[in-house]
Amino acid sequence: MSKIKEQEKNYIAPTYARFDVAFVRGEGATLFDDEGKAYTDMGSGIAVNVLGYGNGPWEEAVCGQAGKLAHVSNLYYTQPQGELAEILCKRSGLKKVFFGNSGAEANECAIKAARKYYSDKHGEDAKPVIVTLLESFHGRTIATLAATGQEHYHHHFGPFPEGFVHVPPNDIQALKNALEQYPVCAVMIEVVQGEGGVEPLDADYIKAAREMTQKLDVLLIADEVQTGNGRLGTLFGYQQFGILPDIVSTAKGLAGGLPMGACLLGEKVQQTLSAGTHASTFGGNPVCAAAAVAVLNQLTDDLLSEVVKKGEYIRAELGACPSVKRITGYGLMLGIETDKDAKTLVQTLLDKGVVTLTAKEKLRLLPPLTISWEQLKQATAVIKEVL
Repeated sequence: MSKIKEQEKNYIAPTYARFDVAFVRGEGATLFDDEGKAYTDMGSGIAVNVLGYGNGPWEEAVCGQAGKLAHVSNLYYTQPQGELAEILCKRSGLKKVFFGNSGAEANECAIKAARKYYSDKHGEDAKPVIVTLLESFHGRTIATLAATGQEHYHHHFGPFPEGFVHVPPNDIQALKNALEQYPVCAVMIEVVQGEGGVEPLDADYIKAAREMTQKLDVLLIADEVQTGNGRLGTLFGYQQFGILPDIVSTAKGLAGGLPMGACLLGEKVQQTLSAGTHASTFGGNPVCAAAAVAVLNQLTDDLLSEVVKKGEYIRAELGACPSVKRITGYGLMLGIETDKDAKTLVQTLLDKGVVTLTAKEKLRLLPPLTISWEQLKQATAVIKEVL
């Protein structure tokens, strides 16, 4: 541990306020530190390790593909990429996929596709805006920071590119006003604002946003970077609301621990990004694509129904604590608002062998979707005791 910390201090940019733990391996929903202490992972590397650690089919897919072909340029065809794209399109209802390496890149692609769709209709001199929501989070590149509706993320990094307007979440009239006031090419939403405090949008608002955008031929973008890949109990969060967005971005849990993002394009925009208009060196990498196929093949209806039940169990257990004010989210993406300091809670739980997260002033839970009932109940009991 001392050597790891020394290397961190000497050679790694100090962008992370790390906890005083070094994890060296994982098994199921359990992490082990360098001294052999076991921790139940209720954070999944921030919604990434949806299958936990040491998942057999995932390991076989990754190791098998690494032994065949780790990378070639996207100037050539590869089998895993096509297979993954077909699965995503058939299960999402969208038509085409662009692969990148992260959620920010998936959202950059969504932004470019929306702007080009508008440009193709109105000419290259058109300067449309994308409407996003206050308390949203869309990434840490300059453009996705500009799209993010949280001012504290903007400090020090201006000037930002133009073309984004932020309106309050769940305010239908404010959205209507923006659509009337600006030349809007797209509205971008998260059905649950993860970094905004695990705050779900109202179902009526989501449906109204879809209806208004369809009427005006404005694209609806669903940022499913954190809410996608089974996290809410459906493959994508929007599927719980009976709508179909025009563009969907996703990442985090898609490849179960390897870096991959995807921008899914619906019928209107499926041909918008033509050859040369967008690209990625590593996007759709064969190893990452094979990993994602292994993930999606295991996100079955039975597993997703278990995600819902596990989330309901956590709600029932922790909702009974006097210190808990409310619990937000769906499935295994939950925010616990308490009368206690969230960061202190995370440290206390870490000391007791349970890994958790924060979101705004809430305790945030994002366990592996495959966590066993026994381990889920044990971790929930520890959290309940601390609360």
